[in-house]
Amino acid sequence: MTSILLILGFTMLAGAGYCFLLIKKPGMYPPKYLLKKRAATLGAGGGLLLLLGIVTLFF
Repeated sequence: MTSILLILGFTMLAGAGYCFLLIKKPGMYPPKYLLKKRAATLGAGGGLLLLLGIVTLFF
């Protein structure tokens, strides 16, 4: 269970990083406000899952 949370957390943070990098490229199809919203959502969810995975790892 803990490994699943950690893997999902890292995957979501990687997705947030990818969306953040897409913001820097000119002429991308999804508008920048949508990419910022997606990056923030993925980052928050990934951070929460990573924190939950670390807590369950130690307890």
